[in-house]
Amino acid sequence: MTDKQKLFPLTCVIFAGGKSSRMGQDKSLLPFGSCNTLAEYQYRRLCKLFTAVYISVKENKFDFDANIIADTPTENLYAPTAGFEAMFRQLPDERFFVLSVDTPFVDKEEISTLLANDRDELDAVIAKTPSGSHPMCGIYHRSLLPSFVKMLQEENHRLGQLLKNSTTEFVMFKNEETFANLNHPHEYEAAVKLL
Repeated sequence: MTDKQKLFPLTCVIFAGGKSSRMGQDKSLLPFGSCNTLAEYQYRRLCKLFTAVYISVKENKFDFDANIIADTPTENLYAPTAGFEAMFRQLPDERFFVLSVDTPFVDKEEISTLLANDRDELDAVIAKTPSGSHPMCGIYHRSLLPSFVKMLQEENHRLGQLLKNSTTEFVMFKNEETFANLNHPHEYEAAVKLL
C-alpha cells in the first residue's frame, strides 16, 4: 500500500512519554495483542492508516524500529507539553493527529469523524464523551506552537485549559469504552481480554 492509498493523509504522533505512575510500570512496554509492547501494537496498526507515524517519547526505549520524536529536554517533566513542542519543531506538517499510547481502541471510525470536523480556521479538533474531553485524542494545528512554548516556559501543562482558550472543536462520541485509557492494572487486564 502506497502513502496515497493510506486512509488518512496526515501524520500521526503517538504519545508514550508518560510516567505511568498509576500502572506501577511503563505501560507503553506492556505486552499487547500479538506484539511485545503496547507501543508496538499502536505503531503497527496506525502505520496502516496514516501517511506517517511517529512516537513521542523522552528517549527511545523500544525494541522495534519506529520513527521517534525525542521530547525537548526537560528534567522530571512527564506532561505531554514538551512532546507537543518537539513535534511542531521537528516535523514540517501544519496539523497532526495525536493519540496517547494507552488508548488502543480508537480506530478508523472515530478518526474519520474527527477529521470530518477539522477546518483550517481551527486550532484543534478533540474527542469528547459524556464523561469529558479527551485532549490526547484529536487533531492539533501548528497555530498552537506559540502556546505550547509559553506553557513550557511557565511550567503550565494543563491541556484542557489550552483547548478551552483556543479555537477548538469538541466532537461528541457516545461510547466511553472506545476512549478508555489504560491507567491502572485492572484496566490493562480488561483491555487484553477484549482483543
